Amino acid sequence: MSLTGGVIGIGSGYLIATGAGIAMGWPVIILIQSVLLAFGFSTLVGVFFGHYPARKASQLDPIVALRYE
Repeated sequence: MSLTGGVIGIGSGYLIATGAGIAMGWPVIILIQSVLLAFGFSTLVGVFFGHYPARKASQLDPIVALRYE
């Protein structure tokens, strides 16, 4: 899911930057390093926020965890 969000974010960022550049008459330069950094950060955030809660939940006793539901 984070990979999909990263791709959507990169695509929308490209479209917005290109549209703004055309509207203002500015040249648009998008570096591959910037794209890879954004994609890597998106992946890192997704993996962390997926792994951390799952790890905490795996350490709970199921009976105790279900008692509060």
